Amino acid sequence: MTRVVLAGSRVRSERSDAETRPLLEALAARGVDADLAPWDDDTVAWADADLVAVRTTWDYTERRDDFLAWAGRVDAATRLVNPLPVLTWSSHKRYLTELAAAGVPVVPTVLLDAGGPVPDALGEGPLVIKPAVSAGGRGTRLGHAEELRGPVADLLAVGDVLVQPAVGSIGRDGEVSLIRLGEEWSHAVRKLPAAGGFLVHEKHGGRLEDHLPTTREVAVAEQALAAAPGPVAAARVDLVRLDGEPVVMELELIEPELFLRRAPAAPARLADALLAALG
Repeated sequence: MTRVVLAGSRVRSERSDAETRPLLEALAARGVDADLAPWDDDTVAWADADLVAVRTTWDYTERRDDFLAWAGRVDAATRLVNPLPVLTWSSHKRYLTELAAAGVPVVPTVLLDAGGPVPDALGEGPLVIKPAVSAGGRGTRLGHAEELRGPVADLLAVGDVLVQPAVGSIGRDGEVSLIRLGEEWSHAVRKLPAAGGFLVHEKHGGRLEDHLPTTREVAVAEQALAAAPGPVAAARVDLVRLDGEPVVMELELIEPELFLRRAPAAPARLADALLAALG
């Protein structure tokens, strides 16, 4: 019997259970011995699994080096999905500068190196700063250059930092997430911030709507995925509108929330995509 282990975190929530429970059920329906385990549990026999799928490791940004070391050990012992080069690349948001260099439309991004000085000119107009290794809006600040110099210095003391122009359309149009499972675009959602806010994550008061992607949105998402350093079984491409055109805000290839609860057929698609990765 094929054995699959889904990697999660020790802290579970209603949201993480909504991402893993339907997938475990879909795998079981296909005759797979499937289980969920925290990625940092050393008692788990990862090598005994035919496939380890990274799913809800939502604490990895706090311990990136430990997480990638674990992923390297799993990769050496069995099949890891998504693959190690993809996990490594996607775990640091410098990939946005690499996507831009490859011609992919992205939110303009300046990467500041940890330990360096705060530039004299951070940028003009409203800006957003965030750690280059982060998730869920952690450490993200909105403001003008003069009021962000202190927060940038604080962030540079502990890691690399991204500086981006604030995208005004988020307050009106939100952020669109396109979900790809295997070889197919499965479904999409629009994430809208709370009134007066700019962070779209639900924990910041954001809300979700179903979304039908435009042809241009799919094309930009395809272009971004094509630049990844390997194949993926699951991906989420987050897009925003800049001057009326969709651009990449983030390319989530490690542990994206896939909003499986909003697409009844998605767990089965994801289960099939994982099994296809076994060849």
